[in-house]
Amino acid sequence: MGVRKDLNQARKRGDLADRATVEVVRDERGVVREARTPSLARPPGTGSIADLPFINAAEAPDAVVLRREESGTWRPVPAAEFAREVTATAKGLIAAGLAPGDRVAVMSRTRYEWTVLDFAVWAAGGQSVPVYATSSAEQIEWIVRDSGVRMVITETTENTEAVRTATAEHPAPPRCWQITPASAADTAEGALAELADLGRDIPDEEITKRRDALTPDTIATVCYTSGTTGRPKGCVLTHANLHAEAANTVELLHPLFKEVTGQVAATLLFLPLAHILGRTIQIACGMARIELGHCPSIKPDELRPALKEFRPTFLVGVPYLFEKIHNTGRATAERIGRGASFDRAHRVAVRFGQAYMDRFLGRGKGPGPALYAAWALYDLLVYRRVRGELGGRVRYAISGGSPLDRDLNLFFYAAGIMVYEGYGLTETTAAATIVPPLSPRPGTVGRPVPGTAVRIADDGEVLIKGGIVFGRYWNNETATDAVLTDDWFATGDLGSLDEDGYLTITGRKKDVLITSGGKNVSPSVLEDRLRSRPPVGQCVVVGDNRPFVAALITLDPEDVAHWLHVHGMPADTPLSELASDPGMRADVQKAVDHANQAVSRAESIREFRLVEGEFTEANGLLTPSLKIRRQAVTARYAAEIEALYGG
Repeated sequence: MGVRKDLNQARKRGDLADRATVEVVRDERGVVREARTPSLARPPGTGSIADLPFINAAEAPDAVVLRREESGTWRPVPAAEFAREVTATAKGLIAAGLAPGDRVAVMSRTRYEWTVLDFAVWAAGGQSVPVYATSSAEQIEWIVRDSGVRMVITETTENTEAVRTATAEHPAPPRCWQITPASAADTAEGALAELADLGRDIPDEEITKRRDALTPDTIATVCYTSGTTGRPKGCVLTHANLHAEAANTVELLHPLFKEVTGQVAATLLFLPLAHILGRTIQIACGMARIELGHCPSIKPDELRPALKEFRPTFLVGVPYLFEKIHNTGRATAERIGRGASFDRAHRVAVRFGQAYMDRFLGRGKGPGPALYAAWALYDLLVYRRVRGELGGRVRYAISGGSPLDRDLNLFFYAAGIMVYEGYGLTETTAAATIVPPLSPRPGTVGRPVPGTAVRIADDGEVLIKGGIVFGRYWNNETATDAVLTDDWFATGDLGSLDEDGYLTITGRKKDVLITSGGKNVSPSVLEDRLRSRPPVGQCVVVGDNRPFVAALITLDPEDVAHWLHVHGMPADTPLSELASDPGMRADVQKAVDHANQAVSRAESIREFRLVEGEFTEANGLLTPSLKIRRQAVTARYAAEIEALYGG
């Protein structure tokens, strides 16, 4: 009951409960149309994010700010050592010809060197341009050309070759360094060592001079959107944008994550650092001197061992992570013949979490004796194992990217892990809203981050204003003018605000389907709930100008392997046979029924079709941030869609 005890103790301490007050604005009908949260962090008048490693080194040189994985152990990196490594790398970039305002691309998975490079580019007066490690040659070519990158640091030989191939026809291809050796037999050192050697004659004073020339309004990064349609757009984010996001998030959350629990805060970062959320997390950790480690993969089989070794106290993830942990627990239970017991544990957790949440929020009496007894039993049998999968010390988590299923949120709450949901975009420097620490409300994405305002337009579109909002798209004035009006950013998402200023996202404006009967349907609500239930892998809801709503569904390979084992069927059973298997269709129908609970009958999925393959980034059906490329999917499966409607 650790999370609930912490929350109740914190609630008694008014200093935390009153940290972020929200003002709501109503229209003439009394409907809440705007919510505003005052800033908790004073905007900087001078300096930049580049100063952060050096401030930490001066104020707390021995403080452990990062942990670096080396041969299976996590070596602590003190603030002074990190600042020295940033300085050496920055000097190398200057020696290589980086001028103030020049851009440097980093194409790598999440790893320690990425963080060093980010701060080194800034310390040298440059601007970083993140590139997903999985980007195609076409994407690389466009980002390098559009941003005017002069240097690229890659992770692997494959990345390096992709950059060279993509930019071979450029008038001045960028210079490349590689973080890892080309092969196991290669004795050459990696990019950071090469840059440090290259910059050995650059005086430290040059780094100080370049940092002193930076201001809050200086461009820090040109961060390209993942692009569900068309070419990615480069979001220009300043040091002030990054500070507004990181500093206000720290002021809102860190007192609970550290002071109330008594734990030394530590987190393992596995989100792609090419995504703005990962970047702002590393800055926030530096500001609060939270121990930060890196893991290059979000794949459960690769992430779980790292979590158990690092043992973080809180995590920042996406719904996929929490869905996989839950589904893995169920699969493990089924393998030992206790699938029904896990299902009961899930139902108990949802009831218990809701009852406890109601009591905490003053809306009910809380769990009764029988429910407490059931919770205690399943805490011993199930919930403690869930905590163990995350390393055993996690008490809090932040989930973003897409809505987390409400029942799944309550399941983790009952298991002793409070999951706070947030919402934001690259254009808002990551989170624009987040559930406040002492006022959880599963099913919403929270209130405006301090220093931010959220408004609902007449057509339901979510608008955002504040220090976190970007200033423009790189080289794209037309696109900028289309989304920025009087400093309000039009997100393209649809949503609503409740009486207390909590935002609920209901879908994407451009994705709304209109059936032939005239019913407007937001597919994302259905898709998010569908994906939260095994054996569904990915899905796309269709029905635009059609008589009813339907869905294309892929099966998760791990779930299929487990399902075949449990049902005694050959591991190589083809999808054509599975698609007509009554048991498999019944399990998929359960996921469809769960999705349909969130909508009216007219909006519900009437038919579904299981389709071959997976939706992946490699085949062009997902973006690097795992968003569906809807147009690409519907084009690829046009025949299957026609078959759904008898075509």
